Amino acid sequence: MTHKQVLIIGAGFAGLNAAKRLRDLDDISITIIDRENHHLFQPLLYQVAMAALSPADIAVPIRSLFASAQNIRVVKAEATSVDLAARKVVTDAGDFPYDYLLLACGARHAYFGHEEWEAYAPGLKTLPQATEIRRRVLEAFEAAEKETDFERRRRHLTFVVVGGGPTGVELAGAIGEMSRFTLAQDFRHIDPRQTRVILVEAGPRILPSFDEKLAARAMRDLESLGVQTWTGGAVTDITSDGVTIGTEHIAACTVLWAAGVRASEIGRTLPGVTLDRSGRVEVDDHLNIPQHAEVFVAGDMSRSVDANGKQLPGVALVAMQQGIYFAETLRADLRGKARKPFRYHDLGQMATIGRSRAITEFGRLRLTGLFAWWFWLIVHIYRLSGFRNRLSVLIQWAWSYWTFGRGARLIVGKEWRAYGAEGKV
Repeated sequence: MTHKQVLIIGAGFAGLNAAKRLRDLDDISITIIDRENHHLFQPLLYQVAMAALSPADIAVPIRSLFASAQNIRVVKAEATSVDLAARKVVTDAGDFPYDYLLLACGARHAYFGHEEWEAYAPGLKTLPQATEIRRRVLEAFEAAEKETDFERRRRHLTFVVVGGGPTGVELAGAIGEMSRFTLAQDFRHIDPRQTRVILVEAGPRILPSFDEKLAARAMRDLESLGVQTWTGGAVTDITSDGVTIGTEHIAACTVLWAAGVRASEIGRTLPGVTLDRSGRVEVDDHLNIPQHAEVFVAGDMSRSVDANGKQLPGVALVAMQQGIYFAETLRADLRGKARKPFRYHDLGQMATIGRSRAITEFGRLRLTGLFAWWFWLIVHIYRLSGFRNRLSVLIQWAWSYWTFGRGARLIVGKEWRAYGAEGKV
């Protein structure tokens, strides 16, 4: 049997699950390429941004996951393009040939042609972004504590979250909970409970992918935490002074972006493929691109549909199942068996709104409140990689549940030099 070179670009949910299910094969060599040295559990990234968890709780070194796998090599590099004719991927660490290629490079936030807004409204896709959001949120309370002017203090205590999907809802709920419980007794000159949190959604309602009754319950839960929801209004400008929705300006020091995604740019280097408006690569029912059965695209990079022609959502469950499908398809090829088309098994969706509040949707089953929150907690702990991560998160959540505490409430500055740029104190 010919020894095959398998190249996996991206160690997210698709890439990780593919590699895990191929590490026992001795007749293939797998190379995992990622720009970071860690796998990130993105569903809990907002908890790092809101100081509930530390970065190490939701990230694990890629090398440690495959230390015992003799057929897997990990390379920290950034892939820039794909040469389909030569069957190689170009990276900043050189070219890597392949017999099978899985592109699963994920996505970043889209600002709909206003990339200049990113400086004032960071998105939430990476650990550096999460810690920067944490810094901005906590600094806002510190600045308000020192401020004597009422309007400037009010501006520091106003937070705007743009995007009414699960990430936006979770961020807004966490800020509301933090201000009304965690920080309530920490300051002397301000009352954090007077914090204004506004969740902005351009569509007619928040959580459009959820059942309408569940979305309405989530809105009521947000309101109980002091979060205002503004729907039906698109953001027209974001500056250091705040955000403009239509013609109405909201003065706010902290604006967070959770609206829209843009797929990895490497997809644009694939000749002969079709991209949707978000830059996702359209694939067939085997996750392949046209005329290249050896190239698979998965996760947030791909635009695939279910058996009814409905586009699959950009969630972790889709990426996980696509990664597993890639591994099973490769095994079938090696055994000379026919390929089966990819079929997504919808296991539902969930979103949390602060402590002990959540909504979950599994087919016709709808759960809300504390029971849904416990279910959400168990599912997320189960999916975390590594025993240490699961134990650490369980302990941290238990402590937070009983005390409303947030153990990662540290402000880490961006300046690291002790002597300044010119070597002076």
